[in-house]
Amino acid sequence: MYKKYLIIASKKDMAGINITTQLSQFRENPVLTSMQIDKPGFDFYLCEEEIIYTENLDLEKINKYDFIIFASKHKSEKKEKTLSVHAPGNWREAQLGGEAGKISKTSAQFIKQVFEKLKSNAEQYHLDEYKVTLECTHHGPLIGKPCVFIEVGSTETEWKDRKAGFVLAKTISEIINDFKENPYNEIAIGIGGPHYCPNFNKIQLNSNVAVSHIIPQYALPIDEEMVKQAIDNTEEEIDFALLDWKGLGNSEQRKQVLEILDKLYVQHKKTSEIGK
Repeated sequence: MYKKYLIIASKKDMAGINITTQLSQFRENPVLTSMQIDKPGFDFYLCEEEIIYTENLDLEKINKYDFIIFASKHKSEKKEKTLSVHAPGNWREAQLGGEAGKISKTSAQFIKQVFEKLKSNAEQYHLDEYKVTLECTHHGPLIGKPCVFIEVGSTETEWKDRKAGFVLAKTISEIINDFKENPYNEIAIGIGGPHYCPNFNKIQLNSNVAVSHIIPQYALPIDEEMVKQAIDNTEEEIDFALLDWKGLGNSEQRKQVLEILDKLYVQHKKTSEIGK
């Protein structure tokens, strides 16, 4: 069970500063650190530089905590208004921090629960213009502690949106206080589909399945090391791989995925087989 959380943002990131500023109101006793209280709590770590680059982070400080939450901006070419959740890591080359072919640890149950809370809070506060979505695992940093990114996007207007910042801050505060390990969840890694994971979104919200790392279609062809990384860097024991079948490329690429899973003795299910 996680008790000591570290919220990391960059001083250069308007969204990160917006979220952490709003989050400060949810600290019961600002004088005490989370290490000084005997219940779940959080501390802030504001970096001088961008947080997606491992070399910008104090890993010694990070390693003192149980779980790391990166509060950050999100950028996209389409400039959609988004509130998003994802794990960090690079399936192939490292264009934005981290290391090529390496991903950070994360928790399927934490991602599921924080995503549910984010969706609920966005609806409660009528952020109807924002799309609440998972993203596949992408970009840095690479750290050894379980972690997740919580982001607002995709332009300066959204990064400075105080209401959006409040909703993300409230979500972070609530997940820290309410997170519970659930022995009844089925734990899965996701394979296939587009970056914003529409099928995995539905499954996280409307089923008993908790999804951790997601390998997207654009990372194809998938190799054995990718699947091993996804499994080994999920805190919980994996029950199966969840396949977005239509988003798995051509028949040869689908066959290759199945062969890899069989070789690693990993069961699989299609997203269409999960009630949602």
